[in-house]
Amino acid sequence: MSKSIKIEASRDIEMLLEIMSRLRDKESGCPWDVEQTFSSIIPYTIEEAYEVQDAIERKDLDDMREELGDLLLQVVFHAQMAKEQDAFNFGDVVHAITKKMVRRHPHVFGDAQMRGKALVKGAWEAIKAEEKQERQQRRAALGFDDEAKKAFLDDVPRGMPAMKAATKLQKQASKVGFDWNDPALVLDKIEEETQEVKQELQALQQQDASLDSLAMKSEIGDLLFAVINLARQCHIDPDEALAITNQKFRDRFGHVEQRLNEDNISLQEASLDQMESLWQSAKSLT
Repeated sequence: MSKSIKIEASRDIEMLLEIMSRLRDKESGCPWDVEQTFSSIIPYTIEEAYEVQDAIERKDLDDMREELGDLLLQVVFHAQMAKEQDAFNFGDVVHAITKKMVRRHPHVFGDAQMRGKALVKGAWEAIKAEEKQERQQRRAALGFDDEAKKAFLDDVPRGMPAMKAATKLQKQASKVGFDWNDPALVLDKIEEETQEVKQELQALQQQDASLDSLAMKSEIGDLLFAVINLARQCHIDPDEALAITNQKFRDRFGHVEQRLNEDNISLQEASLDQMESLWQSAKSLT
């Protein structure tokens, strides 16, 4: 597609690719888009994925359409930057995923006799193992010596959100027996970590030191890690558990705000005692 072709809204993916190509043009493109790198747009890529999730949870399909478009743009953005480095292009991305999906679903695209869940799962794991070996061979040919520096926990991506990473790190360690396997023992660990947070807090307050110290961050991190472990031991996704509490907090705080509005009192004017009283009232309703 040449620059003489009019840029307009289209259902054709080629138009989106052309738009991104022009935005990245060093002479006539958008200065902001031109200066971006893989690293600089990571936050946007992650944010767009969360906005898709938000639209889904709100059951807003119109908004979901928009957010999926924003997320697709991030894929196109990364692919365009890779194309500029002669690494790969959008077509290569599509080829990689279509190849993977066809290969991983022989019961759909190949052997029609493979219909049982156990057979499908077994084939899935075997195919993934083959893909992993092929990936290692391909990367070795490209000069990436992954295995020489690979540690047992390296299968957990470092860029993953911290809560999900904690869960996966614990599951990975559990594969070799490094695990409590008893929620009661994890509760003891939580109490231990809570005491360490208290001790660090008291020490910092006595020294009149900043509470956002590295030591305090570390202690709170240890406590959060232990709580995530408890959720995992109870077969509960900590993200889902926290999402339930987040919604509960929204609902209860909304009740507080509504009751204050009924009394012509703003949130800024209300005292802590007033809000606490209404909070307790909201708790009795949910």
